[in-house]
Amino acid sequence: MKTIMIAAGLVALAALPASAQGATQQEANATFIGKDGKETGRATLTGTSAGVLIDLEVNGLPASQWVAFHVHETGTCDASDGHKSAGGHFNPGGSADHGYLSENGPHAGDMPNQWVDGAGILRAQVFNSMVTLDGDKAIRGKALMIHGGKDDYSSQPSGDAGDRQACAVIE
Repeated sequence: MKTIMIAAGLVALAALPASAQGATQQEANATFIGKDGKETGRATLTGTSAGVLIDLEVNGLPASQWVAFHVHETGTCDASDGHKSAGGHFNPGGSADHGYLSENGPHAGDMPNQWVDGAGILRAQVFNSMVTLDGDKAIRGKALMIHGGKDDYSSQPSGDAGDRQACAVIE
């Protein structure tokens, strides 16, 4: 019995550093709302020391094409106004232009286009090194946005990416 209790104590001590590490990990979730106001998918965001990893799955999107994916500045997703309530792209300080191909770009909220499969489902893992979940370049409380067309990475202010298809507040 004494040996079992000592072994159980050692297991608990061995697990302690893993628990402590998990406690410092930053996480957030977001639920996508489509143009019709219905839930269309989810994202899990994980903050790291180098940026934010976004793991998402969203359905009901334009099938078999590239679509733009951005962080928008306002954490409001109102389908009745075409998700315009989410504002423009997240651009802390307002000093950057839109797009990877712009001389003074990109916005912190700019991310690469994503492929939607033939069934209208986008599944992706995207890493954004220009943002954090909390702090100076925090996106918690902002919105993730999927547009109906691809981003051309240079047109101002949003890459000529088309209508806003799905929006998710980062919580």
